[in-house]
Amino acid sequence: MHINIDGKDYEVIITKKIGNRNTYLRVKDDLKIYVTTNSFTSNREIEKIIIKNQESIMKMINKQEKRCENNSGFLYLGKKYEIIYTSTPGIVLGHEKVFISRNFDLDKWYKKEASKIYKEHLDDCYNRFTRSIPYPSLTLRKMTTRWGVCNTKDKRVTLNLELMKKPIECLDYVIMHELSHLVYPNHSKNFWSLVEENCKDYKKSKKILKE
Repeated sequence: MHINIDGKDYEVIITKKIGNRNTYLRVKDDLKIYVTTNSFTSNREIEKIIIKNQESIMKMINKQEKRCENNSGFLYLGKKYEIIYTSTPGIVLGHEKVFISRNFDLDKWYKKEASKIYKEHLDDCYNRFTRSIPYPSLTLRKMTTRWGVCNTKDKRVTLNLELMKKPIECLDYVIMHELSHLVYPNHSKNFWSLVEENCKDYKKSKKILKE
């Protein structure tokens, strides 16, 4: 089903469920209008509901367009790729483009990639670290306020999955930062001296992460 709103044609995806008492309208990032309604609601009734709520629908469309504009592109280790949606399952990284199916679980893919890359870089940073410290266990998870966390009691380093979108130098900086906490569990002058001792350009990475 298609419907014209403000001179533009939009595809309408209808899901009818037995027992649904209300009709719900949503607009996703593919800019299609998704309708969930009762199994007895006719397409003509759905069309009337959409027309009646077209002002709210346009707000959702504009919000999604703005969101896609602000977040356009696929970020991987500091490089931005143009997203090309395909019907082929999975993901393929090209030189400047990434080919991906719309229902692909990006979070799961990022975590799988991160589990390998983070471990390799933790090993490398640990072997290059200038002080004798215990080898920490590694945890990966999404965090909203920190790039990394060091639990000095459990000797555990937790790294933010969002680092997968940043340059690899930023990952090394965060690892060195957290390893330094195993020597200085604070942010004292000695701590930052140790960070610089192991990561000469740490200020550059720190600036990128702040941005």
